[in-house]
Amino acid sequence: MAKGLGRGLDALFTDLGPDKNSTVQDISVKDIRPNPHQPRKIFNEEAIEELKQSIQSHGILQPIVLRKSIKGYEIVAGERRYRAAKAAGMKEVPAIIKDLTEAQMMELALLENLQREDLTVMEEAAAYQLIIEKLHVTQAELASRIGKSRPHISNYVRLLELPEEIQGMIGDDKLSMGHARALLGVKPKKKQIEAAQKTAAEGWTVRQLENWIRESKENVSRETKPAKKDIFILDREEALRERFGTTVQIRQFKSGEKGKIEIEYMSADDLNRILEMLDDRG
Repeated sequence: MAKGLGRGLDALFTDLGPDKNSTVQDISVKDIRPNPHQPRKIFNEEAIEELKQSIQSHGILQPIVLRKSIKGYEIVAGERRYRAAKAAGMKEVPAIIKDLTEAQMMELALLENLQREDLTVMEEAAAYQLIIEKLHVTQAELASRIGKSRPHISNYVRLLELPEEIQGMIGDDKLSMGHARALLGVKPKKKQIEAAQKTAAEGWTVRQLENWIRESKENVSRETKPAKKDIFILDREEALRERFGTTVQIRQFKSGEKGKIEIEYMSADDLNRILEMLDDRG
């Protein structure tokens, strides 16, 4: 992967060094096509319209960054400017042509959107997973490259395990990240969807959803049935869930003298991820 991704777009472009095409050029709009690795699928039409009006009044103040392709050019950074310029009827746009690899294009597309913080939760999750698969990097390596924590990457990627119906509710802001993490611990899929629908319809907080999930658990033996949890235990559970990116239960036995901590994992890879975090002394 390219150097310097975590330090931002300008730093990465500097690392790539100058090339013979690094000066600003006017490129025909009809020769430009969107970045095939663009993580953002939904563009705010109102924002595009505002940018179009600005371009009509002042022109494009920051050049679009392009990469030469077999037929014309692909956008590396600046798709919003491209869309707004096209809507404004511009025939040419100022651009800088960079000689980039596929890996560098993917990194830049993700970083540009992350810096603006306008990706939806599910778009961000899909972007992380795409880079992990295409560039054969680990979650820890990706986290280091883009300046995020490993739990942050894990929490987002795990959302892709949820049913499409629930992913859609997250994308529409009917469910939060906290709701989504709680739902990952619900089985089977039918009950997972039921919990998501109840949460959205009744406007449950994350804690209300977690309480519903706890109360719905079946086949808990009388000996290990947890006592009612105090606020300290609930807060510790929430902190551990955030840390490990998975469902964590602190169970207190009736005696109150002992209990157990349960950390759920979804696959062998997920288990290894959690074990690495437990063993991380850095």
